[in-house]
Amino acid sequence: MIGQSVINVKSGGRGRLSTLVAGALLIVMVVFLDEWIRQIPVAALVAVMIMVSIGTFSWGSVLRMHKTPLATNLVMLSTVAVVVVTHNLALGVLTGVLLACLFFAHKVARTLLVHSDSERHGATRTYRVHGQVFFASTEQFCAGFDTGESLERVVIDVSDAHFWDLSAAEALATVRRRFEAAGTEVQLTGVSDASAALLGRFAPAT
Repeated sequence: MIGQSVINVKSGGRGRLSTLVAGALLIVMVVFLDEWIRQIPVAALVAVMIMVSIGTFSWGSVLRMHKTPLATNLVMLSTVAVVVVTHNLALGVLTGVLLACLFFAHKVARTLLVHSDSERHGATRTYRVHGQVFFASTEQFCAGFDTGESLERVVIDVSDAHFWDLSAAEALATVRRRFEAAGTEVQLTGVSDASAALLGRFAPAT
């Protein structure tokens, strides 16, 4: 189907009619003209597929590899490698999608920031969380809090943050437990409705 679509576009097809005609002709050839198609040498079909592959491949992407992000290059090379080794396009696409998701999660996790400032002569400290809290950023989230500091009260402001999964709820509960074990009162503010629903389900103590 990819080869058919490429040939259709390269032949000038742009609208829905071209797709309909190409599909209808393909059905006619397979159902009614199968005896004639069998007369076509396999070598000719191989040559056609080679030309379709050459026309489909974006050769400019090779020249731009030194300018594109490393993650993008890894996704592209991994997808091509899996397809070539397994001869399975679906498996190659699945590999590329999974790698792209992992790289995206890592990129989003790096945007998480935790800032703090003290009040009332150092007796109270306010932590402000910015970014997305999920399985890939929980370690960075927990590391942003100094649970060993001697304080009377800690305010965790998550107005600019969002909690996405069970790992995020567990991370928040862990930080709270560490502060409370040290005798520090913990107050959570700025929780969005979506985050509150998640925290209420998986971390009701918060």
